[in-house]
Amino acid sequence: MFKHVSFVLFGLAVVAALPHSPILRKLSPGLRYEYAQDDSGQLHLVDLWGTLRDLTEAVRYNPDTQNVYHLFTRNNPTTSQPLVLGSIQSVLSSNYNPLHRTVILLHGWGNTVLSQSNAVMLPAFLAKEDANVIVVDWSAGSGTINYPAAVRNTVSSGEGVARFINWLESALPDAQQSQYHIAGFSLGGQQSGVVGRNLVRSPAYITSLDPAGPGWVTNEHKFQPTDGIYTEVIHTNVQSAGYLEPLGDVDFYPNGGNGMPGCVTGGCDHDRAYFYFAESLQTGGFTGQRCENYQAALIGNCTLEETLQMGGLVPKTGKSGIYYLKTSSSPPFSLG
Repeated sequence: MFKHVSFVLFGLAVVAALPHSPILRKLSPGLRYEYAQDDSGQLHLVDLWGTLRDLTEAVRYNPDTQNVYHLFTRNNPTTSQPLVLGSIQSVLSSNYNPLHRTVILLHGWGNTVLSQSNAVMLPAFLAKEDANVIVVDWSAGSGTINYPAAVRNTVSSGEGVARFINWLESALPDAQQSQYHIAGFSLGGQQSGVVGRNLVRSPAYITSLDPAGPGWVTNEHKFQPTDGIYTEVIHTNVQSAGYLEPLGDVDFYPNGGNGMPGCVTGGCDHDRAYFYFAESLQTGGFTGQRCENYQAALIGNCTLEETLQMGGLVPKTGKSGIYYLKTSSSPPFSLG
């Protein structure tokens, strides 16, 4: 009896001695614990109440020294040329052409420059146009299993990417941010907006591909329509990893934003956003029907006369609204 009591008291003493990490903010107005999906399609039960421990981990990430910028062009479509913040020589000795369109690609949580989203979109851009495609590796910030820290790092990285672009433009007078296209997936979809709003001049085109939902509903840094001259969002997994409500000038809800034909998992739904976008660069397909609101888009009850092409290389400046469309279950996904 005495041994048992002593063991219990010892256990309580150990628990009491554990360091406490105060709650700093609630990342979500809903439940504290939700499932979030990383870029490999794995679901993780995450704590959406940000703590001091999360902040401590996040501040160790420095995008100015840890982000890596990989340049690809038609002259080097498979082997990158790293561009270094502050090193004009790294730019001058590369294939970067300031007169060409510059595309910035941003991966999501738990991934790297080698993410599938980059592997799909990079060749699609280069096949369409001889562009400067800069693939950002922010894995030093996204690679943590600590989701609240990854959310904070998404913002830090976006601000860092903007500093890189601002430096690049100032170092090369011929470079024009009016020719910039920023495209990000998942957490990178939210980050694309952070990049745009921190540039000296607004980029011409931002594409947010199924931007992350968990931790962003009440987040002041979430994607906004004013982050670029033209902003477009493609929603494909609104019931899990993606963001439910409209965020851009134009928001597309293929198949109602969830349950993509040919998919049996939420991870597949999530990934469809960049597959659809990559195909749109090549074919210009995917005709969306305008909806009165996003609730109508979710159920496919859209009867307004206006139509608009989803994705594509050229920004649809001046357009706005919410659009619904259907896709096929396998490539080519566009039904016209």
